[in-house]
Amino acid sequence: MKQDRFLIGILIGIGLLIVLALALFFTRQDQREYLADHTPEGVVHNYVLAILNQDYQKAYGYLADLEHKPTYDEFRRSFFNGMVNPGNTGLDVGTAEIHDDEAVVTLTLFYSYSDPFSSGYESMDRALLVEQDGNWKLNSMPYNFWDYSWYQEPYKP
Repeated sequence: MKQDRFLIGILIGIGLLIVLALALFFTRQDQREYLADHTPEGVVHNYVLAILNQDYQKAYGYLADLEHKPTYDEFRRSFFNGMVNPGNTGLDVGTAEIHDDEAVVTLTLFYSYSDPFSSGYESMDRALLVEQDGNWKLNSMPYNFWDYSWYQEPYKP
């Protein structure tokens, strides 16, 4: 009799934990929010978030106005053709080093595998920004978030 009560107590405890976990899962808020654009770190964060939200117009607004800048159509096409594909890549925005009108933001990229038995890996990279008209604009980002054909002189045979 005493063992039955103990078992029932354990089952009720497990049931309460399951209900609590489900309640937290369905009521949690999405924590991804845009930051202020006045720092290089904020620009990198907002650019990546715009890509993840598939807000290509907003993401395009963070590109620097330099020679051979892609048109908006070319920019958007890079995502649809898979040239830019964040996929299973996470990103942690680090600190910025600012030198006059240029900035370098350190990034940690996290890559995961699709199978449950492999652990992911991380690598360090950087984003390059330039200051134009008082605003920070992206000049370069790591692969998965940037098409390396952007800002390149078109091939002329």
